[in-house]
Amino acid sequence: MSLKQRLGFQVPIFAFSHCRDVVVEVTKAGGYGVLGASTFSPEQLEIELTWIDSHVDGRPYGVDVIIPGKYDHEAEVGHGKIDLHDLIPDEHKNFMAKILADEGVLELPHDERERINAEIITGRGAMTPDGARRLVEVVLRHPQVKLVVSALGPPPPDVVAKLRTQGITIGAMCGRPKHAARHKAAGVDLVVAQGTEAGGHSGEISTLVLVPQVIDAVGGEIPVIAAGGFGRGSQIAAALALGAEGVWCGTVWLGTRESELTPFERQAYFDAQTEDAVRRRCRTGKTVRMLRSRLSEAWEQPGAPAYLDPPLQGILFNEMTARVIRAERADLYSFPAGQVVGTMTEETTVRQVMYDMQVELADTLERLGKLDLGGQ
Repeated sequence: MSLKQRLGFQVPIFAFSHCRDVVVEVTKAGGYGVLGASTFSPEQLEIELTWIDSHVDGRPYGVDVIIPGKYDHEAEVGHGKIDLHDLIPDEHKNFMAKILADEGVLELPHDERERINAEIITGRGAMTPDGARRLVEVVLRHPQVKLVVSALGPPPPDVVAKLRTQGITIGAMCGRPKHAARHKAAGVDLVVAQGTEAGGHSGEISTLVLVPQVIDAVGGEIPVIAAGGFGRGSQIAAALALGAEGVWCGTVWLGTRESELTPFERQAYFDAQTEDAVRRRCRTGKTVRMLRSRLSEAWEQPGAPAYLDPPLQGILFNEMTARVIRAERADLYSFPAGQVVGTMTEETTVRQVMYDMQVELADTLERLGKLDLGGQ
């Protein structure tokens, strides 16, 4: 059975997004929406999945969770019992606070700060193995979820076993061929080969080089989806030529009307160049490709504190990001972004992006079919 038959999509476009509207619109347009669940509490994820269930016209979709191999054990034990903000060293809090104070970025009003902190701490608490397991329990209550992808390593055996009981296809992201082999040994059904061009947690190998290596690493025995640098139909054609059975897109949806970003945040993307998407650890403690800003670069300077393990670095950075967004300071704004950000110049819609990619894919395949490649 092909991956297309197994998952039930019409076009090989997997859309990763933290926004339920994007997941729904891509799925209804024939692609495969995948909700990024790492920033949700179990209660909020239940709300999101219930809403998606009622809007995708019975179509299947996926969920992405983060199960980090390295994390703060005290934060995991304390999640839901103590204020995780209290585990962040004063050195780190003071470092961030001074940067924003020097830049004239005001503190959040008390009520808003309390609300945002609660949301961040509750959501980022899911970025531990136990936190991810709580999200998986929610997923298992939604039979329309047919794919679960682990974003930071192979899913643990108990998670694999639980997902198997409901016939859910299991995937895992990888940035190196050896990671793909490890995922296959762990029992995943597909691998997402994520090149360095990708936004979010990415490695150092380019997609063009990585995808064939990953296909070789899994012996061609499980499907491979290509991620990193996809926003056009011609790029999809290239991935299919490499042997991938689909592409995984994330950044391209952030410029759409349906995305979760504010108009200010979208404009920051439209103003960014390709070279502004850099790999930094300040957002989560892991290497993330994100928009370069004065805030992200401050962590690269001598004297900056050491990065904290997940989820604490994310809790710290996201609180400060909330202040930056409220102040609408583009020079301080950093959010995950792949290198395709340089091609995003104005607001569009999910449906238009899907249409444009499919038209260019068809045109590219037709053009390739007419090439005279020599021979008899």
